[in-house]
Amino acid sequence: MVFRKPPDGGWGWVIVVVSFFAQFLCYGSPLAVGVLYLEWLDAFGEGKGKTAWVGSLANGIGLLASPVCSVCVSSFGARPVAIFSGFMVAGGLMMSSFAPNIYFLYVSYGIVVGLGCGLLYTATVTITCQYFDKRRGLALGLISTGSSVGLFIYAALQRELIELYGLDGCLLIVGALSLNILACGSLMRPLESSSSPPPEKTCVDIVPDQYFVYHEKEKTVEENISILEKGYIDEKCVSNMPDCKQDSVLNKNVLSSINVNEKDTYKKKVVEQTNFCKQLAKRKWQLYLTYWKETMVLFKNKVFSALFVAILLFDIGGFPPSLLMEDVARSANISEDDYYMPLISIIGIMTTVGKLVLGILADFKWVNTLYLYVTTLIMTGVALFAIPFAKSYLTLAMLSAILGFLTGNWSIFPYVTTKTVGIEKLTHAYGILMFFAGLGNSLGPPIVGWFYDWTQEYDTAFYFSGFCVLLGGFLLLLAALPCWNSCTNQSSKLPPNTYSYKVASNA
Repeated sequence: MVFRKPPDGGWGWVIVVVSFFAQFLCYGSPLAVGVLYLEWLDAFGEGKGKTAWVGSLANGIGLLASPVCSVCVSSFGARPVAIFSGFMVAGGLMMSSFAPNIYFLYVSYGIVVGLGCGLLYTATVTITCQYFDKRRGLALGLISTGSSVGLFIYAALQRELIELYGLDGCLLIVGALSLNILACGSLMRPLESSSSPPPEKTCVDIVPDQYFVYHEKEKTVEENISILEKGYIDEKCVSNMPDCKQDSVLNKNVLSSINVNEKDTYKKKVVEQTNFCKQLAKRKWQLYLTYWKETMVLFKNKVFSALFVAILLFDIGGFPPSLLMEDVARSANISEDDYYMPLISIIGIMTTVGKLVLGILADFKWVNTLYLYVTTLIMTGVALFAIPFAKSYLTLAMLSAILGFLTGNWSIFPYVTTKTVGIEKLTHAYGILMFFAGLGNSLGPPIVGWFYDWTQEYDTAFYFSGFCVLLGGFLLLLAALPCWNSCTNQSSKLPPNTYSYKVASNA
């Protein structure tokens, strides 16, 4: 598929709007799962680590399946994938309202909803990058704020719905709202080149058509022969009964010769079909080898190799606060009367601000987006170390705001990836990186919950989380510095459509 030059506007702004609302409807409940987490703790009576798997799977399984999601978007396009994801998210939420135990939620809420979110996220990011080039940072920042606004609104919405209709009624209503993703996905018109000629079929693709034509011709000849033979025999039997037996014997000889020809034709078709299957298998194997060769080329890029380690450690340590902050406040014996706003809502609204601000900064030529991303990682690690010292609602609210703003670095992560590997390899590279992000999302909250079950306090857990994020930030910084100094010499050795970070950021 050949894409036109990104228009940086026009229908692209419609894509931004519908992608915003799609992420709002899709990620609202999974990101605000901290409200549901408290209800599930009381309803099923399981440990914090075991219950945390529900929210971590919902936010991590879609990222773990990012390579599969990327293949789906590349094969079917963003519009069909977005529509299908709407059915998955809505169905998973509604199924969760009938959950008899925590294990049912692992499948309905964790896997089904999570996979739907992963499909939608890949579709919205991919089609937005296709429509925008110069304003890509702003566009990605705008669409990514949809999930943050969803977190802010759904945290209060789900709490209100639980008070009015109970946990089951809340999930049914939220699932019904998610069906609006279908309308958003239908407006994601693909950016294709209408002037380019259709690709020529390969020999392997042409073979089935040859079989079809050959089969139709063969069928027509056999039908004509049978009709003529039947008419000839009927006419002779009526006019001359004694000769009828001779003609029937002659006809048997003719049919026997036809059967011999049919056997030869059948053998010929078997040979041709066998050759076709061999060629098809060979082509699929070549595509498989090409995929892994391209993957190895990506990992030869120092910045890309460091990115996957950093995103893994960041999600192990940085994701738990959005899921567990409400329980942290309850464990610190903070009264609900002191709550001016849910802590998850504060994280959500500040994540929106962070995504917008960081996305706008990424569009300035004098801003190095990789250093900007590293700065957010280091500051996040410091903020996580400060959580054990927060013993009041005010300090927890301030830390929630800081962590929410820094979590907005998700808006520049696709921008960093695109500038590192190029737009042509974005889907491939982004799928790999999101796999490791999903692994971190899936492991982070359960690890923090297990630390609490083991020590009966969250201090050790957040020290561990802060260490992971700081380690990832410093590793990425160390990997980027030598690449910065030698990227001019390395740029000539890179394959086509792959860019060193310095060259791309100055372009």
